[in-house]
Amino acid sequence: MKFGVLVFPGSNCDHDTYNVIAELAHQPVTFLWHDSADLQGCDAIVVPGGFAYGDYLRTGAIARFSPVMQSVKSFAGQGGLVLGICNGFQILCESGLLPGALLRNAGLKYICKQVYLRAETTDSPFTHTLKKDEVLKIPIGHMEGNYFCDQETLNTLRAEDRIAFRYSTPEGGVTPEANPNGSLDNIAGILNEGRNVLGMMPHPDRSSESILGSADGWKIFASLTESLAAAK
Repeated sequence: MKFGVLVFPGSNCDHDTYNVIAELAHQPVTFLWHDSADLQGCDAIVVPGGFAYGDYLRTGAIARFSPVMQSVKSFAGQGGLVLGICNGFQILCESGLLPGALLRNAGLKYICKQVYLRAETTDSPFTHTLKKDEVLKIPIGHMEGNYFCDQETLNTLRAEDRIAFRYSTPEGGVTPEANPNGSLDNIAGILNEGRNVLGMMPHPDRSSESILGSADGWKIFASLTESLAAAK
């Protein structure tokens, strides 16, 4: 199996993500340049964090038109696994692969710190090795991480078990105080209707080894890797 990590002008977590896949998962991985439509036969795509195209207009608004994202949309439409992290989550929403939008943080300040998130579903290729309500310690680093959608979309996400993660206390309580950015319903990550696309604001790539302060993010990559192996 082969992973592809997208690279846009302004990406800054592409190498972190590449390192997790190559050095910890020990899987083949390649960078995929934004201006090429060729996904090079990859079995899973990761859209990393950063500031694609400088976040001009708004986060992800320009990246959605790149040749590589047109290919990613086709890939996801055929059931391919796609993980969007932070700026990647923003790009997936702008591209229509996930519903809703990421707004400015409540308080209008950039936030970079460790947070806790509770696993809301184990029914996905990205979370199947987790336990329901398991709490992960994973950092965030964003200015526009405030997830929003209309009430009908929120009702659908809840009814279809598509909320992957919610911000929580270390004990797993989903409270206003545990919400770092004002996200609707404490949402930290969601799945698409086909459950093959996950977008999340926290950075599992920055929490994949204990030397980084937490290795909990590795569990998400481990789930993804196991899902791909099982499909082969």
